[in-house]
Amino acid sequence: MPPRRLLLAALALTLSCADLGKYVWFQQYEPPTAPGGFVIAPGDTLFVRFYLQDALNTHAKVRADGQITLPLLNDVTAAGYTPAALGQQLETRFKDFLKQPVVSVAVEEAQGLQIPVAGEVAKQGVVAVERGTGLLKVLLLSGGLTDFAHKDRIFVLRSGPPAVRIRFSWEALSRGEPAAARFEMRPGDTVVVE
Repeated sequence: MPPRRLLLAALALTLSCADLGKYVWFQQYEPPTAPGGFVIAPGDTLFVRFYLQDALNTHAKVRADGQITLPLLNDVTAAGYTPAALGQQLETRFKDFLKQPVVSVAVEEAQGLQIPVAGEVAKQGVVAVERGTGLLKVLLLSGGLTDFAHKDRIFVLRSGPPAVRIRFSWEALSRGEPAAARFEMRPGDTVVVE
């Protein structure tokens, strides 16, 4: 074998055996238990309604820090709660000001997801998608994989707690393997294709 080809073969072998770091395959990934239903996130617009207390009714956009501002309470954490759970929390907190507060929270507008995509895809950058979108759609919106992509080195970096790298293969995604098809992108996710 000519020395140049031998060197290229050795380099290819070295790269294929490279340490990929810590990750979990998508089949073994178990997301932390989250409350059932829609979870409020930064960017969502809420309507907080007080029964028989119209002066307190508020339209509020969830800030980047996950909070909204309400009369009498000032800043209140909203991100991470379902609308029903936030309503219950507000009822408890408003007992200092109202005799029997009844509070409902409605999501007027849900903020879509902004998913950064990097690595061996046709168009690197941020992909805007709706909540509930799967990884395959994000990859397709970024133009698909390049010819240089390792088809079994597709990672979703999910912020925590705990932070985790979730590994996928193109075959599982494109064939609609059940665990891959059920996987939904979340706020804070980043996609990296090696």
